[in-house]
Amino acid sequence: MQAHRTETIVQVDGSLVVKNLPFHSGEEVEVIILPKRSNVAQPKDYPLRGTKVVYHDPFKPVAESEWEANK
Repeated sequence: MQAHRTETIVQVDGSLVVKNLPFHSGEEVEVIILPKRSNVAQPKDYPLRGTKVVYHDPFKPVAESEWEANK
């Protein structure tokens, strides 16, 4: 299967015009329309990205009463 990617802008009337396709006249094609997404992650997508992780005394034993799962 041959795929072709192109970008265009939706017209005021809601139509799309796609020119210079690499397919033959009369050939059946499947059309999938997706909104363009930016490559930059939005801050709300990953609110903790870039924050420092600090472990205070990571090898200290934890008492059974301190486990959240036991509460």
